Amino acid sequence: MLYYKFSDYLVKTYHEKVYKIPVNIPVNCPNRDGTISVEGCVFCGDEGAGFETLSPDIPVREQLKRNIGYIGEKYGAKKYIAYFQNYTNTYCPAEQFREYLLQAVMDDVVALYVSTRPDCLGNEYLEIMSEIQGGRNVDIVVEIGLQSVNNRTLSTLNRGHTVADFIDSVLRAKRYGLKTCAHMITDIPMDSIDDVIEGARILSALDVDQVKCHSLYILKDTKLGEWYSKGLFKPLDKTEFIERTIMFLEYLSKDIVIQRLIGRAPEERCLFCNWNTSWWKIVGEIEDIMKQQNRYQGKKARFGLKPLPEG
Repeated sequence: MLYYKFSDYLVKTYHEKVYKIPVNIPVNCPNRDGTISVEGCVFCGDEGAGFETLSPDIPVREQLKRNIGYIGEKYGAKKYIAYFQNYTNTYCPAEQFREYLLQAVMDDVVALYVSTRPDCLGNEYLEIMSEIQGGRNVDIVVEIGLQSVNNRTLSTLNRGHTVADFIDSVLRAKRYGLKTCAHMITDIPMDSIDDVIEGARILSALDVDQVKCHSLYILKDTKLGEWYSKGLFKPLDKTEFIERTIMFLEYLSKDIVIQRLIGRAPEERCLFCNWNTSWWKIVGEIEDIMKQQNRYQGKKARFGLKPLPEG
């Protein structure tokens, strides 16, 4: 096994293919509304992370019904994940948050995935998710944006949180019996390869359940886009991204599920994305190199002292 693919995990857990459906709710982000900052992360556009979602004005259950109707007919799908994707989904009144989640609890929905910031995961929200998971027979996974384990990088990206915030959020989520997924960008130029490796080691030590890797794409009308247009920011090349991603996998525990190795972005809004290469081609290149070089997830994952030699 080169790496623990999300598709394999889903079949193992739910005994058939499962389709992830994005859900869009009317929330903002404290890094955009002035609570932390008004500028947001340097790479984040006005639409947040979701560009293939329905309007947040449409009720959650109606969004799911529409997409389930389409995907079910097209692919013969029977099981689904409701993915609360855009902005910070725990950044709303707690009881409103509860109602959004309950609207997503449907017969064919086997899990709810909730994306949020590490500094927006209060115990009240964790308790709500834990109660729904236990009482409604649905799995809940908290997707937490980390991106880098270098605090200087996080500051440059204007993330508005620290690595300690992330560690705290994961540990508390686990105390409530919730699975966690970390979001990581493996080709941030401000990060060294050592930072990427340390990221894998920290996630392994925390025993996160899943990881979602991204490449750093550049959107129009963002601070990062401004830097790029002025020649102040240069992305890493594709070869470096591939090597860093493989190194990340090698130092990551083999038991952590890999949701994906690279993301996608809306082409019409991008100044730079994935070296003008289809995401599936890049994944193919990563897998080919791993096979050729006998590299695989967990190959270099080590913790604890080696036994002292006898004598």
